[in-house]
Amino acid sequence: MKNAWCRVMGCMTLLWLGLAGASAEDDAGRILRESFNYMRGKSSASTVEMTIHRPGWERRMTLRGWTQGERDSIFRIVSPPRDSGNGTLKKGGEMWTYNPKVNRVIKLPPSMMSQSWMGSDFSNDDLAKSDSLLHDYDHFLEGTERHEGKTVYVIRSEPKPRAPVIWGMQRLRIREDLVLLEQVFFDEDRRPVKRLVSESLQMMSGRIFPRRMTMRKAEETDAFTAVEYIEIQFLDSLPDDLFTITSLKTLKR
Repeated sequence: MKNAWCRVMGCMTLLWLGLAGASAEDDAGRILRESFNYMRGKSSASTVEMTIHRPGWERRMTLRGWTQGERDSIFRIVSPPRDSGNGTLKKGGEMWTYNPKVNRVIKLPPSMMSQSWMGSDFSNDDLAKSDSLLHDYDHFLEGTERHEGKTVYVIRSEPKPRAPVIWGMQRLRIREDLVLLEQVFFDEDRRPVKRLVSESLQMMSGRIFPRRMTMRKAEETDAFTAVEYIEIQFLDSLPDDLFTITSLKTLKR
């Protein structure tokens, strides 16, 4: 009887641990999705200034951008004049760029999503705020920390088998109010490649939001790309025809 009771208790313990592990994974996925939707909104319109800083030089651009749902986004460079009109459209899992000087739209293959955008530390994928992190990774809650009196969830995201991604792992720190504080990108050997940090948290369009986000490669001290939000509006919806190739070529908003 004693051995039978021990076997029953052992099975119950394994079942509880399995359920606890599944719950932790579900919680991590839920927190990540809610944060993604919080930071992006149902729809949004924004004006940002991007600063690309390198030892010895610095470059600045102003961009206008729009997002809708989890997968659609479009943005255009407003200044400087030499780059004005260049734009990028992401629709579902596809992405296009437009160069007004040659009046040409180019569809980017998946292999180019990881390439640098305009020489910055952001990739095409980063700038489009891809939903790949939600769908192509499994998420695990590693623990919690504290930031300004609030709980911060530390989440490890690992790619699903055969998922078409370049990162071997990502680690995110998300505050209990869903603000993304940090996102670290790792290669296949689990070595950090670059780090995105949110700064200057303040009220913007009715929610706490980082006015500035800085991307820096690992071990770089005097090279980074910063995106500062001049304004952002979170909206219920935007016209569907905004996220089209025609709009990419003609957008004047």
